[in-house]
Amino acid sequence: MADFSLYLVTDRSLARGRALVDLVREAVAGGVTCVQLREKQLDTRTFVAAARELRAALRPLGIPLIINDRVDVARAAEAEGVHVGRHDMTLADARRLGPPSWIIGVSAESAADAVRAERDGADYIGVSPVFSTPTKTDTAPPLGLDGLRDIRALVRTPLVAIGGIHAGNARGVVRAGADGLAVVSAIVAADSPRAAAAELRREIDAARAETRRER
Repeated sequence: MADFSLYLVTDRSLARGRALVDLVREAVAGGVTCVQLREKQLDTRTFVAAARELRAALRPLGIPLIINDRVDVARAAEAEGVHVGRHDMTLADARRLGPPSWIIGVSAESAADAVRAERDGADYIGVSPVFSTPTKTDTAPPLGLDGLRDIRALVRTPLVAIGGIHAGNARGVVRAGADGLAVVSAIVAADSPRAAAAELRREIDAARAETRRER
């Protein structure tokens, strides 16, 4: 199973003109364990080229590349998987079109969504938004930590929390039941993606250590 602990979701508009592949390499050096390429504005050919470039950079490091929404792009780039939202292709269709080894994540904005995703066989569930976030404007009201805890109590599938997560609240999100933190602006827009990722990594490790001590 992939390590979803620190899951980077790209957003080219926040990269401040920096090459995405260089930014991702820096983030991985700081502790990112999984990368999702999210490109809503690129044409298909350019999207595939970007995915292949990232795939070539990440493969030697053992970091999986997940493609947001586009099963065709994921197949063309030979990515490790795809993430589908509530209005994208169904998980069943994505599973049928991809190789057996594919990691398929599904977005969930409620407990009912999460239960359905687990029933359908998602490899991980992207729980969103935990907090309000400026990077996506078409989301449901924030779940908060209590909402995350409620979902954790209902499913065993790995939960990757996303939405407004940064070093200042990361520890609480992990302690509320998240197996991984999906981060956009806190890394992509940071002066040093490597340092930002390392700080988040420390918070994740600290939260897990606290949880172990309490058991």
